Amino acid sequence: MTTQRIVVMGVSGSGKSTLARALAKSLQLHFVEGDALHSAENVARMAAGVPLTDEDRHGWLQAVAGQLANDSARSRGVVVSCSALKRSYRDLLRSAANDLRFVYLHGDGRILARRLASRRGHYMPPSLLQSQLDTLEPPGDDEHPIRLDIATPPHQQLAQALQQLHTVRTP
Repeated sequence: MTTQRIVVMGVSGSGKSTLARALAKSLQLHFVEGDALHSAENVARMAAGVPLTDEDRHGWLQAVAGQLANDSARSRGVVVSCSALKRSYRDLLRSAANDLRFVYLHGDGRILARRLASRRGHYMPPSLLQSQLDTLEPPGDDEHPIRLDIATPPHQQLAQALQQLHTVRTP
């Protein structure tokens, strides 16, 4: 059994939760839904169409980092879905798990908008997509991300992620 710690990242509607669940199942790792770690205040802000600030996100990112750093994650591995939009956010997460791997889901804004418009039962309204795209700092090559296009079918994303996770990472 592996003890990998992985964050599947990207803006809302990119398919983070879907891929993260599939990766966790395939790798026999624990899955954590990052959205479930938001405070009630953050959820209310987003549901009202108010973009989160860095300050708003800090406590949430600390909670995600806690999931990555806890004993269970260190001993059995974990896959977390988390937008991780900025490098500083990813740095905070890496401070909790220096061996952390990021799987970055990226793609066409029209696909994202279509997905968000058809999504039901989620507090994140489609109106906040642009604020996330404006905030997004795609991971640099020095962060060694696994980059996957959202236009790729989920089963192919999974296969690509698994193949790249098993490739040796150059520090």
